[in-house]
Amino acid sequence: MLATLAIIIGLSTLVLTAVLLLLGVFDIVTLGIIVVAINLVQWLIAPYLVGVFYKVRKIGENENPQLHEVVSNLSQKCGISKPQLMLAQIPIPNAFAYGSPLTGSRVAVTSGLLTTLNTGEVEAVLGHELGHLRHKDVQVMMAISFLPALFMYIGYSLMFSSMGGGNKKGGGGYNAIIGIAFMGFSWVLNLFTLYLSRLREYYADRNSVSVVDSGATKLSTGLAKIVNATARTNKPQRRGQQQNIDAFKALFITDPDRASTDQAAIRNMDASGMVQEILSRKLTFADKLTEALSTHPNIVKRLRVLQELSQNPNA
Repeated sequence: MLATLAIIIGLSTLVLTAVLLLLGVFDIVTLGIIVVAINLVQWLIAPYLVGVFYKVRKIGENENPQLHEVVSNLSQKCGISKPQLMLAQIPIPNAFAYGSPLTGSRVAVTSGLLTTLNTGEVEAVLGHELGHLRHKDVQVMMAISFLPALFMYIGYSLMFSSMGGGNKKGGGGYNAIIGIAFMGFSWVLNLFTLYLSRLREYYADRNSVSVVDSGATKLSTGLAKIVNATARTNKPQRRGQQQNIDAFKALFITDPDRASTDQAAIRNMDASGMVQEILSRKLTFADKLTEALSTHPNIVKRLRVLQELSQNPNA
């Protein structure tokens, strides 16, 4: 994770500095202030955007004392302060961790999750989300996910400026080439960002295994149920929320867009036969390609790792 993070930041800084030198606009201090300011504002207001998009509200301790007790116990085991427990009123079963200095740390479960999973599975999912808070993944991904968008924006800006004919000495074509290079680099950088996102999911899974009794088994069955239930959600209902889901998809414990594909991989699985079917299945090139473009690991690979952790928790 640290190596991938270093590559993302290093390549971003290198390319941006090189282009600014070529354009003769080398004011790295001003640029740094702008980038930091944008990231800071995004981080501060993100929880409010999440609240609006997902209709999130706070769960009172009297409303669900058992769930609050689970979060308290797991937070203590993780060595972090108990986050605010929130409910996202959407039918798709999922969970996510988020927050900022203005709101504090929060962990949210969807209404669909509470009706789909049993108590032990919900506990394992919460162990995963608290792992994100423990590892500071919320802050890291909020900052890093902005970098590809920044380069894409600069690329588009250069393209439009070249089409406007603003440079009388023929520099418009030069700007267009640089703009295309920026957009291409943005795509490459996004692949690294996606890879970092997938890595953090594995580490969050490992956290769940370490703080929840029989966490690997509970999280495996929980993930399988989430995938199947998401795929069964009626398509009009999913389409109506798709834009909001895409906005913060990386926060979820599974990728809703991959539900149909993932369900095909575990379609014959039940709680007792899940592990054997996963271990016997071979991943295709299409599976690997799809994973490379996803914020989350392939469900089969993810459950195989959980199976290894169940046999050797200290691996």
